[in-house]
Amino acid sequence: MRIIVGAGEVGYHIARRLAQENKEVTVVDREASALRRMAELTDVQTVRGSGCSPRVLEEAGVAEADILLAVTDSDEINLLACVFANQLSKKLTMLARIRSGEYTGHHELLTSGSFGISKIINPDQEVVDSILRLMSVPGAVEINEFAGGKIRLVGVNLPDNSPLIGVKLRDLRTLTGDAAMVIAALVREDRLIIPGGDDVVNRDDVVYFACDTGDEEAVLDNFGIAVSPVRSVLIVGGGNVGYRLAKSLDNKFYHTRLLEKDPERCGFLSGKLDRVIVLAGSGTDQDLLEQENIGDLDMVIAVTGDEETNILSCLLAKSLGARNSVTRINNFAYMPLIQPIGIDHLVCPRLSAINSLLHLIRLGKVISTVSIKGEEAEALEAIAQETSGVVGRPIRDLDFPKGALILCFQRGHEVVIPRGDTVIQPQDRLIILSTRKNIPSVEKALAAKFGTK
Repeated sequence: MRIIVGAGEVGYHIARRLAQENKEVTVVDREASALRRMAELTDVQTVRGSGCSPRVLEEAGVAEADILLAVTDSDEINLLACVFANQLSKKLTMLARIRSGEYTGHHELLTSGSFGISKIINPDQEVVDSILRLMSVPGAVEINEFAGGKIRLVGVNLPDNSPLIGVKLRDLRTLTGDAAMVIAALVREDRLIIPGGDDVVNRDDVVYFACDTGDEEAVLDNFGIAVSPVRSVLIVGGGNVGYRLAKSLDNKFYHTRLLEKDPERCGFLSGKLDRVIVLAGSGTDQDLLEQENIGDLDMVIAVTGDEETNILSCLLAKSLGARNSVTRINNFAYMPLIQPIGIDHLVCPRLSAINSLLHLIRLGKVISTVSIKGEEAEALEAIAQETSGVVGRPIRDLDFPKGALILCFQRGHEVVIPRGDTVIQPQDRLIILSTRKNIPSVEKALAAKFGTK
């Protein structure tokens, strides 16, 4: 059983995902309205009360639970929930969402002793990492990394003259040569397709491909995608995310400016950053943006705590000529609207937290997961175990459900694109793409031999 402390957006989406996979879930929250929404829209148990109350945790069944996820918006409640849960049950795996550097700076203390937290998730840092990946390939729709950065799953919009258009996927090697890559998915008319060899790429498809990171540039070139490197950046918002991002870009080859409307915060940022130019003002101030020659910038990244400000800042920057834009969004309902209105990329701390947590509650030795196209599909990175149902048999003979695909795997230092006669070996690092409804079948295949329990 899984206990989720917090019925906010992160808790709700994790609970809904697990409930759809027929897993037993109990959600704890103080807000009756949040629990009503949870009970109405998902098949989970709910307990009203504070997640840091030992009595409430006992009522939720902490003694019988195997995983506790503390994902409220309060670091302190998440930490206390783990402290008491650790005392009430020694068999628990505990995962906590923690944002403040005051706590994350003491990682060893939190993962030992009275806390005993198995994994700390910092969504702000996850967002920064996502932005840095997007900056490495600014023409991409989405970039995810696996195998310690050795393998990438990249989503791209193809140019109208791409040589990939009209090509059957079984003939893809004529374009890509010896590059280790595979087409993982197509998004066509807002519908996700996990393709087969006879599928053909259409003009307006968004194409997701997995490849050896070292081959990424060659693959993009073969697809007719010219990647112009990012050199000049404007960050709008100097809060936790903006500061972390600016710190990551400081003392590098980027020409970075950071725009923050709070004068006191500007003073703090100026004292902490070396090469980043800190400006006082708003991302929605057209005169200021024109004065800063916004039209000459490679990328504008709006990461304030106000998503309407972020959206308006990006739209204004694009209208003034900025080449690429990234906006931070917290409201899941806004996500489908971002690209149609002209913003190139979005990042979401809540979605980053969900992705960071999901792999820790999967069966089998799953070490990372990411959601693709919202929540329609999931890419999983897993270590093939000796007892796994995917080991020792040709891939063509695996009883994988339709809509699930082993994209590639890392064996030693080599990235392998499998064929039908390829046999998975123990300790191969697998990258698997699956539609959401087939995740339980994939979990079973990873966890044990087919036909066993």
